[in-house]
Amino acid sequence: MFNAKVKSDVLKGIIDVTSPLVNEAKFNVTSKGISLRAVDPAHVAMVDLEIKSKAFEEYKADEMELGIDLDKFSGIMRLANSGDMISLEYDEDANRLIIKIGNLVRKMGLIDTAGMPDSKAPNLTLPAKIIIKASELSQGVRASEAVSDHLTLSVDKDTFELFAEGDTDTVHLKLPKDMLVELTTQGKHKSLFSIDYFSNMIKSVKGDDPITISMGTDNPIKVDFDFADKKGHVSYLLAPRIESD
Repeated sequence: MFNAKVKSDVLKGIIDVTSPLVNEAKFNVTSKGISLRAVDPAHVAMVDLEIKSKAFEEYKADEMELGIDLDKFSGIMRLANSGDMISLEYDEDANRLIIKIGNLVRKMGLIDTAGMPDSKAPNLTLPAKIIIKASELSQGVRASEAVSDHLTLSVDKDTFELFAEGDTDTVHLKLPKDMLVELTTQGKHKSLFSIDYFSNMIKSVKGDDPITISMGTDNPIKVDFDFADKKGHVSYLLAPRIESD
């Protein structure tokens, strides 16, 4: 059994943080909420998402897996306006999700989850942690997209920096510790990452909302933030690009 009512913005939030990495996802449903963990086809990035049952207006569920085509689901959610209440019901006999938006009923066939892998999160110990306002980070990333396809993030005890270099142009964002929400690090660290992946990971976070970055030197980066009024949480992992000598 799965029956829920939820505001459209919550579902759109789930789609926004998941669809940049994967087209299909296995949602693990329990009585306490919904989670998913998925790796992109290139095995460069992972998304780990949890949303609590209290993010829903109504929520009743048994333990189950729902295989969802995110492109199709996103198309359905474009029919809903911000603030619309969405009803969700699982039709076990037909293996379909029944989605009600106002007077509209849309029945969406689900994907067989038998062939969908269970991704495991690596156990990482990352020595630096930065908490930054989304607007500060987004400005640097947007500027970098115009000059390069990769960016360098670096941190020491006093400063967090973002740097991108193209053929002729460069971008440099330097934020001292007192302009960050938090900065803790063991020494100096620097890593290189794909701008496309990194930009997709942070683009759904707005304004002064905090983003937590955990990093090391030539290690994967971990990006964490809350959504759905702090009733949902997302963690991304992104593999570094290793510069050849």
